[in-house]
Amino acid sequence: MKKLLYITSFFLLCTNCEDVIDVDLNTAEPKLVIEASINYFKNTTGSEQSIKLSLTAPFFNDSIPPANGASIQVSDSSGNTFNFIEDGDTGIYYNTNFIPVINEDYTLVINYEGEIYTATETLTSVVPINSIEQNNEGGFSGEDIELKAFYTDPAGIDNYYFFEFISDIPVVPTLAVYDDTFTDGNEIFGFYTEEDLEAGDVVIIRNYGISSQFYDFMFILLQQGGDAGGGPFETQPATIRGNCINTTNPDNFPYGYFRLSEVDEVIYTVE
Repeated sequence: MKKLLYITSFFLLCTNCEDVIDVDLNTAEPKLVIEASINYFKNTTGSEQSIKLSLTAPFFNDSIPPANGASIQVSDSSGNTFNFIEDGDTGIYYNTNFIPVINEDYTLVINYEGEIYTATETLTSVVPINSIEQNNEGGFSGEDIELKAFYTDPAGIDNYYFFEFISDIPVVPTLAVYDDTFTDGNEIFGFYTEEDLEAGDVVIIRNYGISSQFYDFMFILLQQGGDAGGGPFETQPATIRGNCINTTNPDNFPYGYFRLSEVDEVIYTVE
C-alpha cells in the first residue's frame, strides 16, 4: 500500500509540474501572396488556367485567408488579354480561354484593394520524360524504392527544370530544381524516393520548363524550407522575393511568383 501511495504521489507531482506556455509571436500587417502558375501540359490546349491569391496569417492560425475581390489580367505581346474571375469567395481566379505560346512573354496585372501588382515572365518549353527507372534496393537501408525520371537535355542551350513528384502517401509533394550546367546535351534524371512507397502506389511525375530566374527563386526557397533550414522556428537568412512587384506601394511588396511552364506528366504505378 505504501508503494502504491508513493507511485501515485509521484505521478501527481509530475502532472502538477506541467505548465502551459503561450508563445507570444510578433505580428505584422497581412501581405498578398500570389500563386500564379500557368501550366501548359503537353497534348492539351492549355486554355484552362487558375491563379490563387491569399494573405499571410499568424503562425498558429488554422486557416489561410483568401484575398477576395481582386481584378486579375494576363496579357501577351500580341495584344491578347485574359481575365481571371474569382470562384465565389475562394481566392481562386479562373480563366477558360487562355492561349499558351511557347517563348511568348506574358504580363500579369493584379488590382487588389486599390494597389497594382505586376510581373512579366516567358512561357518556357520542356523536353519529354523518356522513361522511368525503378530501384527496389535504395536508401540507407537498401530497402527503399527509388524512381528516376529520365529526360534528354538539349545541347548548347541553357535549360532549367522543376520536378514535382506526387504520390498516394499523405505527405507534401517532393519538389526539386535542376540545371544543365554540368549535364548539357546528356540524358539525366529527376530523382524521387520515399521510405513508405510500396508496390501498387501511384506517383504523378511532372517536369516543368522554367526560367533561370525561377530556378534561382526555387533553389533558395527549397534550401531554406528543407531539412537544412533549421526548422519552422529558425530565423530565415533573408526574405525570398519573387518577380511580382507592387507598383503602387513598393514597400508593401507581395510574396509569390508568376511562372509559365510547359509541363510533361507521367503517371507511374510502382511495381
